[in-house]
Amino acid sequence: MGLFDKFENITASLNVIEQQCCAFFNIIIEEILSATEAVINGRRVILAGTNNYLGLPLRKECKEAACRAIEKEGTGTTGSRMANGTYSSHVALEQDISDFYGRSNTIVFTTGYSANLAMLSTLVGPKDIVLLDADCHASIYDGCRLGGVQVYRFRHNDVDDLEKRLKRLRKQDTNILIVLEGLYSMLGDRAPLREIASVKEEYGAYLLVDEAHSLGVLGNRGRGLSEEAGVEDAVDFIVGTFSKSLGSVGGFCTSNHKELEIIRYASRPYVFTASSSPANIAAAKAALEIIRREPQLRERLWENADALYGRLKEMGFRVGPEPSPIIPVRFEEVARAFSAWNRLLDQGVYVNMVLPPATPDGTALLRCSLSAAHTMEQVEKIAGAFSAVRDFE
Repeated sequence: MGLFDKFENITASLNVIEQQCCAFFNIIIEEILSATEAVINGRRVILAGTNNYLGLPLRKECKEAACRAIEKEGTGTTGSRMANGTYSSHVALEQDISDFYGRSNTIVFTTGYSANLAMLSTLVGPKDIVLLDADCHASIYDGCRLGGVQVYRFRHNDVDDLEKRLKRLRKQDTNILIVLEGLYSMLGDRAPLREIASVKEEYGAYLLVDEAHSLGVLGNRGRGLSEEAGVEDAVDFIVGTFSKSLGSVGGFCTSNHKELEIIRYASRPYVFTASSSPANIAAAKAALEIIRREPQLRERLWENADALYGRLKEMGFRVGPEPSPIIPVRFEEVARAFSAWNRLLDQGVYVNMVLPPATPDGTALLRCSLSAAHTMEQVEKIAGAFSAVRDFE
């Protein structure tokens, strides 16, 4: 058996995809024109699949902060946080995140992926139990694998199934960590966090919420679903990323457990990864300040999200279970998703195409993600492009 023979099934799938949707693997963002537009294949298109929820990567304050950081501290740290990679800016951002969430301790990681990898491979171990929502992100699953923890899944957003498993597992007399997301990245639905927090308290478990897609999007101050649901005190650990609403690269965990600091010394993804570049840290810091002082960005985002969700639902598309800045359009047949994605691009609209097994229910979906930077005219153009796809079919 050859070294690459194990990839034969993947290769076969890729060949099928290339035959039906050759442009899918050749998408290059040739030029960024604005927070919502770019040039792809030589054509101007509306970007409706970027996770750029608040339109901050091109904000003047964020770009200027990143430039100042490069001038002052250079393009990279050349070391991990445990070696020479902790600058005063890293510590200042950790303090800002703690202040934003009203928590005592925060650790900043190099990416959002490594934040989950670090926390879930270190916080819990082989003698502990993780109960996670079945639709959790790959980084959560990978962190659990790295730590060798016992993993049990409960059905997506099913509080009764969670409680049933808690009843059975608490007999093992060990630590149980419940893990879920605030806003799920494929279907755009919220976790029933108030009910989950109540069950967590009843059974004496710990609770970690990944607010990657809900930071800056949910809550009166943009602190995510934990704030919106009014259960922040019941959430032991909040993990998040800089790569969505903050428009940078990096991740974090914030908590009121003073023992969080021990993770710095015990976590391999923290100890052995080069720290975030000064530009990324500075941009995230500036973006966090904008989120704090401009709640109107969040309001504008939801106006856009409600408008597109309503239009697509009226057209008869099978969308997600609730309005959200993440709006999936689901297809039972992969070939129809390929066709629709190609035709949307021809109409000047770029969205994400997600195929099984990455989708929660095995269907193919076109994933729209809206931004506060989209104008209502652009939202209408996106809806119009979907209308043309529907009429063609």
